[in-house]
Amino acid sequence: MKRAALFNLFIVAVALSLSGVGCKRGPKALTPIPGQGATVGNPSDIGPTTPIDQSPISSEGIKPADRALAEWLIANGVQDRSQFAAQTVHFDLDSSVVKPGDVGKIQTVGSYLSANLDQAIIIEGHCDERGTEEYNRALGERRAMAVREVLVRAGVDAGRIHTISFGEDVPAIDGHNEAAWSKNRRGEFVLLKPKN
Repeated sequence: MKRAALFNLFIVAVALSLSGVGCKRGPKALTPIPGQGATVGNPSDIGPTTPIDQSPISSEGIKPADRALAEWLIANGVQDRSQFAAQTVHFDLDSSVVKPGDVGKIQTVGSYLSANLDQAIIIEGHCDERGTEEYNRALGERRAMAVREVLVRAGVDAGRIHTISFGEDVPAIDGHNEAAWSKNRRGEFVLLKPKN
C-alpha cells in the first residue's frame, strides 16, 4: 500500500516536472548595450549622409562641471517636455537600434544643447507592454543609452545627459495592438533648464 502511494506520488512529480519543461520559453535575445563594445546599429544602416563614430563611449571624458550642472538642473531646474516632443525616437520591437530616420531628430537636440550650454537633457527609455517587467526595464535603458550615444557623437558632453528607463510603466498610448505598441517603444527627451 505504501509502495503504491509512493509510486503514484513519484509519477505525479515526474509528470509535473516534464510538463513545465515543455512550456518554458528560452531567454529573449538581448540587444547589445551601446558603449559596451557594441554599436548603434550597423554603420551601413545609418547611411552615408550621417556618419557616426562607432567606437565605444568612455565616461572618462566627462567634464566634472558638466556633470555637476546636469545634477544641479535635475535637483533645481525646470523640466520641459514640450521642447523636444517632436524629436521622440521610436524603436522596432525588441530593439535598441536607432533607426536612420531618427538620427536627424537626435542631431536636432544635439544642436540645441550645443548652443545652450546652461541646459541639460534627460533621455527616457520606454517599451510596449509585452515582455516581463525586468526585461522591459533593461530594454528601456538600452534604448535611452543608444540615443545618448548618438547625442555624444554629435558633440554633446556626456555629463549633461542623464538616462532613465520606465520600461512599460508609462505608455504614450493605451492599447493592446501594434498601433499603440509602436508609439510606446520610444526614447523621449526632457529638457532641463535653470529657473529664471
